[in-house]
Amino acid sequence: MRATVWHGKRDVRAETVPDPQIVEETDAVIKVTSSGLCGSDLHLYEVLGPFMTPGDILGHEPMGIVEEVGPAVTNLTVGDRVVVPFQIACGHCWMCGHGLPTQCETTQVTEHGMGAQLFGYTKLYGAVPGAQAEYLRVPQAQYGPIKVPHGPADDRFLYLSDVLPTAWQAVKYAEVPPGGSLLVLGLGPIGAMACRVARQLGVEKVLAVDLVPERLERARKDGVTVLDLSAFDSADDLTSAVLELTGGRGADSVIDAVGTEAHGSPTAKLVQSAAQLLPRGVGSALTAAAGIDRLAALEMAIACVRRGGTISVSGVYGGAADPLPMMTLFDKQIQLRMGQANVRRWSDEILPLLTDEDPLGVDSFATHHVPLTQAAEAYAMFQKKEDGAIKIVFRP
Repeated sequence: MRATVWHGKRDVRAETVPDPQIVEETDAVIKVTSSGLCGSDLHLYEVLGPFMTPGDILGHEPMGIVEEVGPAVTNLTVGDRVVVPFQIACGHCWMCGHGLPTQCETTQVTEHGMGAQLFGYTKLYGAVPGAQAEYLRVPQAQYGPIKVPHGPADDRFLYLSDVLPTAWQAVKYAEVPPGGSLLVLGLGPIGAMACRVARQLGVEKVLAVDLVPERLERARKDGVTVLDLSAFDSADDLTSAVLELTGGRGADSVIDAVGTEAHGSPTAKLVQSAAQLLPRGVGSALTAAAGIDRLAALEMAIACVRRGGTISVSGVYGGAADPLPMMTLFDKQIQLRMGQANVRRWSDEILPLLTDEDPLGVDSFATHHVPLTQAAEAYAMFQKKEDGAIKIVFRP
């Protein structure tokens, strides 16, 4: 089969690899019909290379048709149409039972002290072959896959794999009070969808920051008050603008939908780049034990949230030695919530919104649909924010 394969920093290729097979009795194999290119895939493309191995298959946002099931998978049959969550979870352990499948005790990667396995996302999360491929082996298929009806185009349901539950959890974790304000930092796929989810859930004042014109315009059309980062001379000026729009206190809640690749933080960028040049074992050890993130977005969130407010982090961070402004966090009495989205915790709430009325705009959310053969070009375009690329979907 064809798949998107990682070979190094900014080096992904569409290659022929072996077809997946049933290995465990709880496995299924699906024929992938659509697979998203996620903003967090860019972290593998750029800064988390030390945790990757040449030959790793990328991708964690798939849907498709069930081709084969293991003997312990009784909830699926061949021909079912399914969306596959990006995390791999059993559904019956203590963590899964408490709505935390990202911490599944059956698939935790204890070797690296990490949570549940993820598709296509570094050795830290199990080095599980990813979903930007023609076929996908799905472990723990007795729980993970979400059955969806045949008929509507894939884009109606595809984002249940990651984008929708990640944005939904980000808004839920933000706990915007009635009549309150929400500031979203970053209008990539997660930030853009978080704005829509917030509006759907009744948040009255949604503000958002980005610097890409197409992203700003799209959010403006969604009824969001947008702030163009490039129009401000300094972070302090942007903070002042947010304060002015929120009664002088700051936003009640802030979502950091950017993560480690925020613009700014040149020293951290230098450390990240240097780690890429070290031998693989040394580079991964440096990144894990002494990693420094580019914290511009999180620092902006801390500055813009009101005292006693909440910051919800959905953007991926990977450093272990981040110089967080703990004094400010403590003094402002900020509540901080974060983590990978617990897909099955939220999917039943989201699914009823995926109708012909399309209140979340999923049918037109993708800006590009491309074949796997254009994987290298798609990654480069998305990373450089070219051609209005906000959400790219592969059609194997």
